[in-house]
Amino acid sequence: MFFPNNFLSGMLPRFTTITPYPTAAKLHSHCNDPSLDDPIPQEYALYLCPTGRLHNHLQEFWKASKDQCGKNRAHEIFPHITLCDFFTCEDQKVELLYDTLKRVGDRFSQCFPPSISLSLHTSTSYLGFFIGDSHANILKEFALAFSSEASALAGRTNIRGKMSGHSTNWRLTGHRPNCHVKPCLKQLHLTLAHKFYPHHQKTLEQLAKCINPGETCQWVAALYSRDMRFVHYQTLRALFQYKPQNIDELMINTGDFIYVDPTQQSDVSEGWVIGTSHRTGCRGFLPENYTERANESDTWVKHREYVFVTASRFFTQTENEPSVKLNGEVQNPSMSRSITNVLSLQNVTLRRGVLVMRHGERVDQVFGKSWLQQCLTADGRYYRADLNFPSTLPKRKDSMKHFEYDPPLSCCGIFQSRLIGEALLDQEVTVSYVYSSPALRCIQTAQHLLQGLKLDQKVKIRVEPGLFEWTKWEASKVIPNFMTVTELAEASYKIDTSYRGNFPLSSLVPSESYEEYVNRSSAVIKKIINACPSKGVILIVGHGSSLASFTRPLIGLPARDSSDFAQVVRKIPSLGMCFCEELKEENKWQMVNPPVKTLTHGANAAFNWRNGIVED
Repeated sequence: MFFPNNFLSGMLPRFTTITPYPTAAKLHSHCNDPSLDDPIPQEYALYLCPTGRLHNHLQEFWKASKDQCGKNRAHEIFPHITLCDFFTCEDQKVELLYDTLKRVGDRFSQCFPPSISLSLHTSTSYLGFFIGDSHANILKEFALAFSSEASALAGRTNIRGKMSGHSTNWRLTGHRPNCHVKPCLKQLHLTLAHKFYPHHQKTLEQLAKCINPGETCQWVAALYSRDMRFVHYQTLRALFQYKPQNIDELMINTGDFIYVDPTQQSDVSEGWVIGTSHRTGCRGFLPENYTERANESDTWVKHREYVFVTASRFFTQTENEPSVKLNGEVQNPSMSRSITNVLSLQNVTLRRGVLVMRHGERVDQVFGKSWLQQCLTADGRYYRADLNFPSTLPKRKDSMKHFEYDPPLSCCGIFQSRLIGEALLDQEVTVSYVYSSPALRCIQTAQHLLQGLKLDQKVKIRVEPGLFEWTKWEASKVIPNFMTVTELAEASYKIDTSYRGNFPLSSLVPSESYEEYVNRSSAVIKKIINACPSKGVILIVGHGSSLASFTRPLIGLPARDSSDFAQVVRKIPSLGMCFCEELKEENKWQMVNPPVKTLTHGANAAFNWRNGIVED
């Protein structure tokens, strides 16, 4: 089963995309990038990655090993089995790699093992799972077939560069003959820890023995790329925004990745580093205490993946179902629309699923807490001060000022929500129930999701106060005055007015403790599951905190530490989602890949035509 990359990949930063960067984005983010027009190929690698419960256990090991023994080399990259080492390929020939992955994957899908044999191996500097010989041979044959076909198709790759001075300067100075894709034919392995202190070996072994290698797992062959100019650099992540005070300093935003060459830091003043922005390509000085170490793979891009689906999970073609020809190959239309991690039509209708999603972009996220003041006339009427403000606000009986603490979606947030709904429709996801936090932004997200799914006349939104986020994070220190169910219905939102929440608004406690929030979340997800016995997907639209607080108790994991929880929630973007499916025969739930890909897009700053156009 083959899945295309995010259709918005062209909106990713230059260093992470295989396609030419859009002109508008070049002007916005890369106007001072010295390498903007250089033809810089990416390096690609093919990894076999676990998903499902095995992946969850590996991530738990990753965290525990880091907490107890500190960071080691394995933490730089996610759990994987290397099938092909990094190789170069010109941008215009990358589509051939995609075709090769699908073609070779189709050829090996029937013989791919339903579960891969993994045995633990340890030494004083390495800990990991070795692949059993019989299964390793199949994987090696797959890697060999991919490398052989990809090498032949990719042809000649002209590439050799150099670094000079204090700027990243990459130029074509010659050519390397054929693009050579090298398969990994030695002992195949999944690394758990590497280059750690010898006295940590015993602790790491004990943690590794808690991993059941026979856990449920769906294996995915994924094609990743990285910017080959920064392979030996350290990667930092910006913790805060920094605005340059001098011409040689680098502008960074919170979350930006910065490439730093350790060999070029000797002449830099203490407390400062010199680095290159992953987002803009610009180079300059920045305060080191504004950053933290990031993982090597944080700036990589996943382009395509091939999911190896066991025979029992295929959506079988019926006699009367037509086949179509694509690129000369007979294809089943239903198979081509299959969802990541086997969320096919058959799978969705035979099992219950829970899709937990954060709301779309909210207006105060873009325009700040004083957004409403920007949109009110002297007599208190609302007007649209920027095209990203909603065209109107829903009517409510109390003061409009309550929107300050219960903000609506921006226009981009509305578009995002409808787009996700359309993607779910395209993947034939059957949504049977919709629950929403009482926050207006969540209700609007649910409404536009249903419109995208074409279910807004069939499925109604159940407003559940128990889904509201951790009240400690409310800036007002009080529970917001939400719109009533009646007001929402009168504003044309498709609300189930007969639904009575499991947790009435009066039960929400201002500034609740983390334990109170965790207990509330665990109780409400259990009540929702019990209230929805029929098959299909239960869609829950909540907040960033919802993804962990509702899915972890469902799959049997304890709550995260409160400090870790806050760090995780900060990284969840608008419409970030998690998906759980029920294994009724085993009386448990498991986390799997969401049915649609992530939604990635860039910033678009406010623009005044006078500045720089008319005025000096």
